[in-house]
Amino acid sequence: MKLYYKPGACSLASHIILNELQIPFDLDKTDTDTNKTEAGDDFLKISPNGYVPALITDEGDIITENPAVLQYLADQSPDAGLAPPNGTLARTRLQETLNFISSELHKSFSPFFTGRELDSDARKRVEAGVGRRAAHIEQRLADGRPFLLGDTFTVADAYAFVVLNWAGFVGLSLDAHPKTQAYVARIAARPASIKAMIAEGLMEQAA
Repeated sequence: MKLYYKPGACSLASHIILNELQIPFDLDKTDTDTNKTEAGDDFLKISPNGYVPALITDEGDIITENPAVLQYLADQSPDAGLAPPNGTLARTRLQETLNFISSELHKSFSPFFTGRELDSDARKRVEAGVGRRAAHIEQRLADGRPFLLGDTFTVADAYAFVVLNWAGFVGLSLDAHPKTQAYVARIAARPASIKAMIAEGLMEQAA
């Protein structure tokens, strides 16, 4: 497989899951401003919408959209337990969670990445929007579960981690959500996460 990614973007979730599965894959860093990949490909021919992630499967099919890519990867190794079986209520809960992360949590961070500086009032509104979504994650974790669906790490956790981790990059505090802060730190410490972040240049390898 080949994953087209942008360092630190939501494609990091798929990168983490590929590491979790320990299956061979190639990476191609993508500049979404010029729509050129590091290998010199026209990214718009791979992903017409021009955003990551895009995954080329072993059969040559192209999959885009994070919820779809993540579930496809999980289903390649069902014994890894990264997604409940299809057709179960648990799988529906996973899809429910992935859709919330994609359409609500992820989207709430979007104004930080438009390239335009936010004035004070606009930033307050955006921060409040992120805070409302983070409060939903905090509530989900309130019963002491380590992961969003319970005791088992799933693809939803990889995606939520990547988005919530953006708070540090944009100078937004999660202090009001201590369980969410601990959750982010817990997933950041997973070997698959560390390996992906090192590969994308987001952190340095320990000496």
